[in-house]
Amino acid sequence: MLAPQSHLEVRSRLPARATRKPPLIFVHGGYGDAWCWEPYFLPWFAAKGWPAHALSLRGHGTSSGAETLFIAGLDDYVADVEHVAGELDAAPILIGHSMGAAICERMMATRPIRGAALLAPVPPSGLLSVAARLAASNPDYASHFVGLDPMRLSDDILKALRPFYFSDRVDPAILREALFHLKGESPRVLFDLSLRLHWAPPRAPSPVFVMGAERDQISTPDDVQATARHHQVDATILPGSGHMLMLEPEWKDAAEALANWLAGIQ
Repeated sequence: MLAPQSHLEVRSRLPARATRKPPLIFVHGGYGDAWCWEPYFLPWFAAKGWPAHALSLRGHGTSSGAETLFIAGLDDYVADVEHVAGELDAAPILIGHSMGAAICERMMATRPIRGAALLAPVPPSGLLSVAARLAASNPDYASHFVGLDPMRLSDDILKALRPFYFSDRVDPAILREALFHLKGESPRVLFDLSLRLHWAPPRAPSPVFVMGAERDQISTPDDVQATARHHQVDATILPGSGHMLMLEPEWKDAAEALANWLAGIQ
């Protein structure tokens, strides 16, 4: 594993008054950063009484580690989440999206955690099966994402990628900001996800929530159902939403479903 990072970006929203609700740590997916939780989820959950924190993993956002991102592994990302969790006053509930969900599952497999919500998770079969499906049905997606350079995003590349992440109803301002936060991803982490390093049995029983989106072409409803079966829970599938469900017009439906589950965790 790599050395701990000297700086990890953490975006936090806190309740207006003291609360007994546990803190939440939101973990972003691949190629993104903590911003994706900022427009809607962080303020909404803080207003409902949960201390809400989102980190940018090493090499993402304004976190340090860009120079070693290409050799960072899944367990290095786990260490980043653990570092942020260790600075909180109470054990957090983890909420991971896509690759972030895989990080949460890796943590569940190696240590006890308070609970985890897996949103649009990497499926049991790993990232390789997702890539193969997308390459077979949508060769443009595969060709544009191999060796993605966020500094050289043409209109053609953005046009090809958008339908896989967003519905056509997303606020244009949100879409523009999301593209600004698009970054490269660690090849080693993508390899770890292809090897299914996230897919070990949980070390100890923990509450788990699994949610996906009806129009998600990356983590399809079938993929989400497979993850739910592994954890022996029912999956929640949001009508209408795309992969970036926290930024979709139906974001509040996702937040309310998550909040209903959180309300049952002490």
